[in-house]
Amino acid sequence: MNSKRRIFAGAIALSLVAAACGGSDDDSGTDDGAETTEASGTNGGGDSTGSVSGTLVGAGASSQAAGMQGWQVGFQELNPDVTIEYDPIGSGGGREQFLAGGSTFAGSDAFLKDDEFEQSKERCAGDGGAINLPHYISPIAIPFNLSGVDSLNLAPDVIGGIFANTITNWNDPAIAELNPDAELPDLAINPVHRSDESGTTENFTDYLAQAAPEAWTYGAIELWDDDGPGRGEGGQGTSGVVSAVGAGEGSIGYADASQIGDLPAAAVGVGGEFVEFSPEAAGRIVDASTRLEGRNDYDFAIEVNRTPDDATVYPIALVSYHIVCLEYDTQEEVDLVRAFMTYVGSEAGQAASQASAGSAPISPEVREEILVSIDQISLAS
Repeated sequence: MNSKRRIFAGAIALSLVAAACGGSDDDSGTDDGAETTEASGTNGGGDSTGSVSGTLVGAGASSQAAGMQGWQVGFQELNPDVTIEYDPIGSGGGREQFLAGGSTFAGSDAFLKDDEFEQSKERCAGDGGAINLPHYISPIAIPFNLSGVDSLNLAPDVIGGIFANTITNWNDPAIAELNPDAELPDLAINPVHRSDESGTTENFTDYLAQAAPEAWTYGAIELWDDDGPGRGEGGQGTSGVVSAVGAGEGSIGYADASQIGDLPAAAVGVGGEFVEFSPEAAGRIVDASTRLEGRNDYDFAIEVNRTPDDATVYPIALVSYHIVCLEYDTQEEVDLVRAFMTYVGSEAGQAASQASAGSAPISPEVREEILVSIDQISLAS
């Protein structure tokens, strides 16, 4: 069997299965006998208040921090007896804390690796392990700090050369050729990277590996200092990278677009043109991507297409996941996780994230597929 499939393949069939199993918006969450807020969360903005209560603890990707603020406010307005806690310690730290049992869910810019999935079978109740839910889609911007230059066009091989330290000066002919109207200075380039283990780094370097394999020969990496070129400045977390780029003339970096502030960002070469980041352009990459199989029917690990031909697509899109167990030990955990994850993936939840973080909403088809997976979260027998 092919290990990959288009993410939308089977959407209609899965929706029919959900309907047949009582997984509609109104019925969702009643299979295990506990009413939750999934109906109001899925429909996004109902006036009813849910019956769930308690504290739901998550930790992980700092890229989700702004989006999480929108989700927390929206969900807790519908569910005043619930507290959502989220510690943006980074993707690697979030997965580690979740697998150690220190949080009920993780946020991660990279899906669980095979060995981590095996660990999740020990961490989670039952034998199904954990699943990855792609709830947060956002462009990874390439912010830069160059006096007198407000816009910059960069082809994939040039971006790869800058971060691989083979293009080291701003007046390099490879950059100048793409920017004939810019006054590029004779100034050393300071490439800024994440110094911590980072799913943003993995997504960015995955793009470089696919789109510019001759310029970037390191593959997709999560930890720069161990596996990537040593030169350049390291920043702790997304905020550290943005701060370093903003403070250093001649600096360039990569970061979740929602957090770069007033820094300008480079347009990226796609299909013979240059595409600036936007939620809409980033969201289009998901339609061309593939969903990986092999763990269970409800996992949503996605292989993002980094080399589209369509010039309306921004190719450096971060796909950030919520990692949850298929089975939990307590009914409270089941109710809280199902209710919150249903809200996050709903039209209202995606709108809340877009408003607070500039993320790209997932499509209705993907929402329906994800809801089928969320409906499987249950109490261990």
